[in-house]
Amino acid sequence: MKRIFLIGYMGAGKTTVGKELARQMGLSFVDLDHYIEGRYHKTVTGLFEEKGEDAFRGIEQKLLREVASFEDVIVSTGGGTPCFFDNMSFMNQTGTTVYLTVSPEELTKRLELVKHTRPILKGRFGEELKTFVKENLDKREPWYKQASIVFDAEVMLTDNDVLAITGALKEILT
Repeated sequence: MKRIFLIGYMGAGKTTVGKELARQMGLSFVDLDHYIEGRYHKTVTGLFEEKGEDAFRGIEQKLLREVASFEDVIVSTGGGTPCFFDNMSFMNQTGTTVYLTVSPEELTKRLELVKHTRPILKGRFGEELKTFVKENLDKREPWYKQASIVFDAEVMLTDNDVLAITGALKEILT
């Protein structure tokens, strides 16, 4: 039985890597944010706005525990998931955690392209966005660095890059 949790900052490639890695390893794939949205029939953003962060983090913790009961699965967590309650130690106890590391500069480039889909990033440009990413990444890294495996996911421009990352991770995980 395998249970793998992918963690890292938004834009690190958790979902992209998770889907391909699950395909290569013959495992199921669950994106925790999508799982939450399916259960509550609302977007994560909508839940944040309606219930507030504390209530959302409680929902997230509850559903993390639910998906952690699945077998032979790769779970892509939300960027903040490891940083609340005992989520990080729980994931380490119930499976293998993989922190996908990406520099603040590269995260800023990636997030610049999709910031319209991430309300927390709206209105942030250039240096302001980079500063925001760096400050938040610095706050979250103490949790991220508790992962069983720390893996460099800096270069993810092409499908071949994704295949190289997932191939290397598969070797480590099997």
